[in-house]
Amino acid sequence: MEKQREASPEFLNVIKYLRSRSSGMSTREGILNGKRVEYFKGKSAVRALLKDSYKKLKNVPPVADATDANKLLQEIHTYAFFLSADRSEVSGRNTTRLLQINHHQMWSEEKYYVWFYEGSQLLILLGGISLVSAVFAAVLFPLWPPLLRNGVWYISVAILGLFGLFILLAIVRLIFFILTMLLVSPGIWIFPNLFADVGFVDSFIPLWGWEVTKKKPSVEGENVEGMDQTQKDLRATEECELLASMQKTFIANIDEMI
Repeated sequence: MEKQREASPEFLNVIKYLRSRSSGMSTREGILNGKRVEYFKGKSAVRALLKDSYKKLKNVPPVADATDANKLLQEIHTYAFFLSADRSEVSGRNTTRLLQINHHQMWSEEKYYVWFYEGSQLLILLGGISLVSAVFAAVLFPLWPPLLRNGVWYISVAILGLFGLFILLAIVRLIFFILTMLLVSPGIWIFPNLFADVGFVDSFIPLWGWEVTKKKPSVEGENVEGMDQTQKDLRATEECELLASMQKTFIANIDEMI
């Protein structure tokens, strides 16, 4: 829109912040003139401008309280980055609201506003070009030089092999856990961090580990933080003895099976 181009860089930075994840502003989906659009409530934008993430930004108008936030949003509203809209009631199971642009545009915390700012289209353009190029290259695959075709073949086979190996490892560790759970409860996991939210190398460390069970709250109201050092040492010793006993039981059961 022409009005959006007239906005100052400071106002544009505010809009970019509101459209980013760091603002934490909640948006919803609605239907405007048959198209899906995103809209928000005025209160959500005011709360976003009062967050610490906004105060850390540079080249943006200062906002001290809700009054400053409303004044700033009222000024930005005149550049048509978002427009006030009326929202229909929910009908039946369809929770997507129908929206209609309000003829009397004004800023209010209680009103709903439809986004008309999509940001930079550079990434979308590059993504489209990359997709078309990939499809075009795949169509011309028979015309590729033999060296490139062989390289793609070996890479695809290697990727499929790694994927199959990962699935096989997941199945083996599950079967091993079930067997150990029946023999020596609570069971042993091979690569216990395989599906944990850690790095690639850390996913394979350690090699094995006991299943971690959630401890039930103590009936007597035992407080670990309130223990003295002697009690903590005694408890650690008991846990080590219990672990050693479980390992001996596991080894004995394995020997009997053999």
